Parts: sequence; structure tokens; C-alpha cells
Amino acid sequence: MRITRKISALLLGVAGWNVVTYATFIRNLAKTEGRPTGYYVAHTVLIVVNLAIAVVLGRIGWQALKAEKAERAGEAGPGQGRDEVSAGR
Repeated sequence: MRITRKISALLLGVAGWNVVTYATFIRNLAKTEGRPTGYYVAHTVLIVVNLAIAVVLGRIGWQALKAEKAERAGEAGPGQGRDEVSAGR
């Protein structure tokens, strides 16, 4: 399956949004007092899972973006790709 540049940007955006919102959630959770231990355990698990999802989505988006960039460099033709220029051709 080919992931387009727009989808790559969307995946990176969702990953970034997850990191920002859950970083805020961590700060807010740290400010709470007097809650049962289960409250903290449940929310910590939620935070860890969502940050892991952010890492996975970010990695997929980044790899797809790099793959498309490499594909475009391959389509550049002789003497126009960066690989050929850096190789001195």
C-alpha cells in the first residue's frame, strides 16, 4: 500500500496532537490530589498507550514521507538526483 504525502502529514499531525494533549494531561494529572490509587493507575496506562500510539503513527508517517522523497529522487532522471550529484557523475 502506498501512503501519499497528505496521509503522511496527517499521521504526523495526529502523532504530534497526541503528544501535546497527553503532555497536558500528564501535567493536569500531577496536580490532582486525594484520588484513589486506581485513578492514577488507569490514567497512567491510558497515557502510556496513547503515547505509544503516537510513536507508531509518527514512525509510519515519517517513513512514508522519506520513502516518497526517495521515490521522487529516483524519478528525477540521470544527473538530476542527489545521489548521482554526490557521487560525482
